Amino acid sequence: MKTTKVPTRLLVHAGVLLCLSATTLSLTAAPKYKAPERARERRNNERQLVRRSVFQSKVAKRQLTRTIRGQEARRAVTSWRAEVLKRHLPGAEDNSVAALRARVQGMIARDETAGEDEEVRRVAVAALGNHAGTVVVMDPNTGRVYSIVNQQWALRGGFKPCSTIKLVTGLAGLNENLIETPELTNISTNARMDLTSALAHSNNSYFQQVGGRVGFDKLLFYARQLGLGEKTGINVGNESAGRTPSYKSGYAVNHMSSHGDDFEVTALQLATLVSAMSNGGKLLTPYVPQVSRAALNVKPRVRRQVGFAPGVMSQMVPGMVGAVNYGTGKRAFDPLETIAGKTGTCIQNGNWVGLFASYAPLARPLLAVVVIGSGVDAQGHFPAAVAGEIYRNLNHRFGMIGNTQVAKSRDSIHKPTRVQQPRGDADMEDTAEGLDQLDLAVDRLAPQRATVSAPFQSRLINSAALGNPNVKRVLLAQPDRSVAVVTVANSTRTQAATRPRRVGQVFTSAVTRLD
Repeated sequence: MKTTKVPTRLLVHAGVLLCLSATTLSLTAAPKYKAPERARERRNNERQLVRRSVFQSKVAKRQLTRTIRGQEARRAVTSWRAEVLKRHLPGAEDNSVAALRARVQGMIARDETAGEDEEVRRVAVAALGNHAGTVVVMDPNTGRVYSIVNQQWALRGGFKPCSTIKLVTGLAGLNENLIETPELTNISTNARMDLTSALAHSNNSYFQQVGGRVGFDKLLFYARQLGLGEKTGINVGNESAGRTPSYKSGYAVNHMSSHGDDFEVTALQLATLVSAMSNGGKLLTPYVPQVSRAALNVKPRVRRQVGFAPGVMSQMVPGMVGAVNYGTGKRAFDPLETIAGKTGTCIQNGNWVGLFASYAPLARPLLAVVVIGSGVDAQGHFPAAVAGEIYRNLNHRFGMIGNTQVAKSRDSIHKPTRVQQPRGDADMEDTAEGLDQLDLAVDRLAPQRATVSAPFQSRLINSAALGNPNVKRVLLAQPDRSVAVVTVANSTRTQAATRPRRVGQVFTSAVTRLD
């Protein structure tokens, strides 16, 4: 076979052409492979820019938040300082406060005073003074209204009951056997409290727990039993029925039980409520006698007998007396008689409301006094101070000879810790003794002219935790309005007519029948 020989020069030219072709191909194809890398790099740069801008915006937001909070704090401090000035510097009152007080004085000037007790009205008007509020003074046994100062608010104005609703919550818890005195209830992880201390100091946590266990339906039932949400039936026109909540569930029930959310009450409704607590459960129809002497011939009108188990209402008494003697209502304290009361302070529609519902004397109630204040005049337990002045100025007429103070130091807050706490409210406690001690207490009172009627619901308070094991106080009560307050002591020292000390002064023993 014959072969053809390729010239060497041709082969060299072909190789050069192949190299040039490969180079050209590589140059033209290179951008196709580098384009994705550049795109990734561009996207990474964009992400970094976004992260940096987000971080900077968060920093700016935090700085802005701090600035706003600082401004709010400064505004709050400024507002607080202005409030202090309004309260303590004469002539520095806000125009709205002065306008409210002037409007209330105009309402008082328009009150219908026919049939009212002139002395009681004069004392009540003087005690309220130039302040925005209303006062109701009535007889808790007959329903006779001695005086209503600012009838527009007392009969037709609805107020949030605030902590006075705890009277309803406490009675409901006792009647449902959810509170067993002197059983302690946990109010936090490191403290427990009993009913008396909770009432005296108006502890919200205690009554929120009780109200949550009672439930909305039963709380509303007891509130209506005590006259809330209905007219009292007084012989004065245009009376308001107040308001009760429609429905609540969950924590809203707990909060309602201590603050009275969505309730509206009148001062007269509160007066009939505390009157029922003092007279054995009779919810009365109040009345203003058309002629002063006509009140002597009017028989009490009982709307209904409130259905509580025997002894339930008497278990509320030590806490209500404690509120006046050493608790939130101590501005109402009267050294010459024992007052049972309950305070309330909260905000309604952006405005402060203060209340004080009470009756006295404890052994034989002759007066029920309710005071409600609004705005600046609701703070600092001013309503309790007004009621206290009324009681003290009417002592010569409605007071009791021979005072029987109870609950002079009745705090029971137990903290489960071995670290010794400083003496004070937090570590004072009372222990429940057996019923056999009751006989001993009554036997020691045998020489007294009064007698003890049975059966009594008894409660014996031992003040050994207060440092004086020789002083014991016994509170006795029964459903037919019989209450006996007994003090047993080895000392002969009598009570001085001054404010009692924490440990308590020994006072004259007495047992009084209320009918």
